[in-house]
Amino acid sequence: MAESKPTGGGHQKTMRAWTYTAASPSLESCLHLSADAPHPKPQGIPAASQKDEVLVRVTAAAINPVDYKLPEGLGGLGTRALFGHPAVPGLDYAGVVVAAGGTAGAGGLAEGTPVFGRLEPGRFGTLGEFVVATRAGCAPLPAGVDPVDAACVGTAGLTAYQSLQPYVAPGDAVFINGGSGGTGTWGIQIAKALGCKQVVVSCSAGNADLCRRLGADEVIDYASQNVTEVLKAKGPVFKVVVDNVGSSPADLYKQAGAFLVPGGQFVQVGASASLGGAKSLVERMLLPGFLGGGRSRFSLMMAKNDHGALVQIGEWMQEGKVKPVIDEVFPYEEAAKAFQRLKTGRAKGKIVIKHTS
Repeated sequence: MAESKPTGGGHQKTMRAWTYTAASPSLESCLHLSADAPHPKPQGIPAASQKDEVLVRVTAAAINPVDYKLPEGLGGLGTRALFGHPAVPGLDYAGVVVAAGGTAGAGGLAEGTPVFGRLEPGRFGTLGEFVVATRAGCAPLPAGVDPVDAACVGTAGLTAYQSLQPYVAPGDAVFINGGSGGTGTWGIQIAKALGCKQVVVSCSAGNADLCRRLGADEVIDYASQNVTEVLKAKGPVFKVVVDNVGSSPADLYKQAGAFLVPGGQFVQVGASASLGGAKSLVERMLLPGFLGGGRSRFSLMMAKNDHGALVQIGEWMQEGKVKPVIDEVFPYEEAAKAFQRLKTGRAKGKIVIKHTS
C-alpha cells in the first residue's frame, strides 16, 4: 500500500509569524515579524491519520488579555518553560483548513473548509500563518458569516456560552456583572438566544446604550448606583449571576443569596491577578457562610474548547441572533499596535488582526 501523503501546507518547515522570545518590558515591544518562523506541523497531516487535527491557514485573529498576560507574567520565562521559544501569541482565529487527519476530515473539517475556533495556549498561536487545531476547538464557518466576525467568537464566546447554557432555561432571568466587555457583550446576546426573559447588566453610563442594543433589558450604572443594593431590592429572581469583573462590587457573591433563586448559580469568569482579586477568589471558593462567606452555589469559569458550542454560536451568527462587537481591525503588520489598543482598557468590543492575503 502506498504511503499516504500530506495534503496542502504539508512539509513546510517555516512560515510567516509574529514571534517573541521575551516579554519584558512588554509583549508588544518584543514582537518580531519573522518570514521564516518554525512551522507548527512541518511534516504535514496525512489524510489517513486518525488524529482529530487540522492544519489551518489563518485569515483573522482576535486577541484577548490572556494573550499578553501569560507571557508577561514572568517576562516570557513562563512561556519559555511551558512551550519553548520562539513563541507566537494568539488563541482565537478564523481560517481555511489546508490539511486534515482522517477523523477530523470525516467530521466536517475536510481540506478547503472555512473554519473558526480557539486554540489551547501553546507555542504556535494565531498570529502565525498556520495553526494546528483540534476538532474540539474548530467548527465550520457558516455561509454568509464574515471570517473577521467569526474570529471574535473563540475565548469570549465560549466563556459566555459555558457560563450560561448549563444553568438556564427559557424564561429565566440572569444578571451579568460587566456587560460591556468582550465576554459580557457575548453573554447578553447568548442569554437571549437561550430564551432568557430578562437580562440585567452592570456597566458604565457610556456603555449603557451598547448593552441595550445587544438585548439587555435593564442596565445598572455601577458608578452612580449601588449594584448590590439594586439587585437585593429585586428579591430572589435570578437563575444565574455571571461575574465578569471579579472584584467589584466586593460583596456581590456574599449577598447573592438575596437575589438568586433557590439553587441558583453564581459564576465567576476568570480571576484578577492582583492580591485583592486573589483574596476575593479564595474567600468565594473556600470561606463558608457561617464565617462570613457566601451561601450560593459557586463556580469559577475558564473557557474550554467545545466543538458543539462553536457550531451553535456559528448557527446563531448566521441567523442574526448574535454578533460580535468589534472595536477595531488592524492589518497584520500592525499587530503591536493592536496589543497597545487592547491594553488601554478602553476598547469597546473585540480587537482583530487581519492576516495578509
